[in-house]
Amino acid sequence: MTEESIKNNIGKQAASLIQDGMLVGLGTGSTAAYFIKHLALRCQNEGLKIKAVASSLASLEQAKKEGIPLIDINSLTFLDITVDGADEIDPLKQMIKGGGGALTREKIVASMSKEMIVIVDETKLVSKLGKRKLPVEVLPFAYKATEHKIEKLGFTGAFRITNEGNLFITDNGNYIYDIHFQKPRDNPKDDHEALIHLPGVVETGFFFHLAGRVIIGFLDGQVVIK
Repeated sequence: MTEESIKNNIGKQAASLIQDGMLVGLGTGSTAAYFIKHLALRCQNEGLKIKAVASSLASLEQAKKEGIPLIDINSLTFLDITVDGADEIDPLKQMIKGGGGALTREKIVASMSKEMIVIVDETKLVSKLGKRKLPVEVLPFAYKATEHKIEKLGFTGAFRITNEGNLFITDNGNYIYDIHFQKPRDNPKDDHEALIHLPGVVETGFFFHLAGRVIIGFLDGQVVIK
């Protein structure tokens, strides 16, 4: 089974869990895009009545294009449910997110939600976090000084660069510093605490105590909810 087929399956499964009247958070990334597609189909074909907010400009544009009813996130204090992907997830449902650069908005949307449903394929399951890079959102102001502080903590990495060779800019107008760990993390919460207190760091891609149900797609076509 192809990776795209798996993403399509878990996106469809997640969309089937959305109920009439819900305020829905739309995640960001290639897997979340399938969820948005299937949610739009349910709105069109089944008359599902929801209101949604998006965690990125890309997801907002897709939702608009596909006809999902949107609401201004600044008029809300909570959401019923958010569906989003993850770059990595461990057995404690701790995650690394932000491969697409939307980690801060994703974390805000997830933390507003009564439940965050995480949709991943089996390649994203890890015993410990840290195989993939950890995105850290950094203010442009004095960003080289922030980089220096991150590296003084013992982390190594680089600012994310676009295909055109420019610094990647988030929807918030900030930069992303991608940390490359030398080994899986025994204490990711300690890493987060050290980084988040640096002036200039906006947010890290570590997500703790946010995931509810996890929908996992396997290469053999099986879909499991945990």
